[in-house]
Amino acid sequence: MTEERDDPTAACGPGEVSEGRSAASGSHSVPPSDPSSTSPGPAAAAPAAARILLGHGSGGKLYRDLVRDVFVKAFANPLLERLDDAVALAPSGRIAFTTDSHVVQPLVFPGGDIGRLSVAGTVNDLATAAARPLALAAAFIIEEGFAVDELEAICASMAATADEAGVPIVTGDTKVVERGACDGVYITTTGVGEIVVGHDLNAGAVRDGDAIVLSGGVGDHAVAVLAARGDFHFSADVCSDCAPLWGLVDTAVDAARSNGGEEALRFLRDPTRGGLTTVLAELAEEAKLGIEVEEAAIPVSPAVRSVCDLLGYDPLTLANEGKMVLVVAPEAADAVAAALRAHPLGRDAARVGVVTSAHPGRVALRTVYGTRRVLDMPVGELLPRIC
Repeated sequence: MTEERDDPTAACGPGEVSEGRSAASGSHSVPPSDPSSTSPGPAAAAPAAARILLGHGSGGKLYRDLVRDVFVKAFANPLLERLDDAVALAPSGRIAFTTDSHVVQPLVFPGGDIGRLSVAGTVNDLATAAARPLALAAAFIIEEGFAVDELEAICASMAATADEAGVPIVTGDTKVVERGACDGVYITTTGVGEIVVGHDLNAGAVRDGDAIVLSGGVGDHAVAVLAARGDFHFSADVCSDCAPLWGLVDTAVDAARSNGGEEALRFLRDPTRGGLTTVLAELAEEAKLGIEVEEAAIPVSPAVRSVCDLLGYDPLTLANEGKMVLVVAPEAADAVAAALRAHPLGRDAARVGVVTSAHPGRVALRTVYGTRRVLDMPVGELLPRIC
């Protein structure tokens, strides 16, 4: 007997048993196999992988075992191993604090997975404040029936990304919901960082004549996730750019300090949902200044451009998870761009535009054909659940 359910990630096919399903959790029992049948029954099948039960979110022994056997094992560090409800930190400077939820589908895609994304996304949000990451917290909402080995793989990816960023995961929480109440796992990460500059990086610091610098090509993450979903039945040789960018931003800060002072770095933003267009449109509106952008200067890979041409997408509106938009004083712009290109995550960095007092609040794109068009923020959700 096969239980009918809508959830494609946890459903068991004929002859498969989801380990740990019991009457207490509202499951159906699986009848014994018919000895006279020639088809293999449950007894002949390979042992089912361990799966998450509702009891894993109960706060009791199952919960404690899950925390110790999966999370503490993956994220091992002295602060986490104490399993305190709160962790004491002792920063010496100004603090940045951010949080981000991640519901991407599919959970694994070329170049990354929800684990890498959850760490990189929060580290990058801290980086927009020029904040060195000090500690992360991770909260999991897990669907009943989710495979434990898949959860362990996600946690291993998170641990590797956190190590890459030089930040420990020191606390967290876990809840388990019924089958069908979520798609496998959702992760919320919260980060604390120490700001390494003495000024505020925001639209108010931007000036007429400042340069717009982009750390690399756009659209890779959105296209990689879209291809992995298979909705449009196409393949693309594209990997997500998902990566923690603190090291890249630290390089930019050092370059600014050596070329006019750290105040030459005016503004930082990672172009995630809504892409480069949304970042620039928001900046122009908040700064009450105009922006001129050269389309030919914006790096877009041939594969991303081909997919956009095929499906009618604008690569400038697609989500990125490993790029940074910087506004830099003109006297330091070339040095900052060169420093970014010397970093592994900024090889394709380029000056792509300039801030202007003309047409305040609007972004003008000079196309490759020599014409001009206004870049407006996209309306609605272009690609849902991209991060």
